[in-house]
Amino acid sequence: MELRVAMKRVIRRLREVSTEGELSAAQASVLARIGKGEAANAARLAEVEGVRPQSMATTIASLEDLGLIERMSDPDDGRRRIVALTDAGRDAEAGNRVARHGWLSEVIEERCTDDECRTLRDAAALLERLASRP
Repeated sequence: MELRVAMKRVIRRLREVSTEGELSAAQASVLARIGKGEAANAARLAEVEGVRPQSMATTIASLEDLGLIERMSDPDDGRRRIVALTDAGRDAEAGNRVARHGWLSEVIEERCTDDECRTLRDAAALLERLASRP
């Protein structure tokens, strides 16, 4: 239970760091998922983000209004629309990624001992193994 709570707090803080300025946490998260290729349509984005399709439609529309994503017809199914990052969206997502990485590196360096840094590396490897699919 403590691990789950701590991880959620770190994730929340990473989202705050990456969205300082213009994007909401939801918008930044959707940009990241599209950028990583985790989802290419509204239904899948809603599923992986754990939100209702109506909420995702609002987020997608706002990102499109900002010029960060574009929607187009799915070549495999003309009834569906796929979403992709625009050049501006790729730039914004890359900036968010750099901000998250910078904050995490800085806070670890400032607050952790060498032994704690080794423990974090070991924990990261273990968490990665737990998260991987069999």
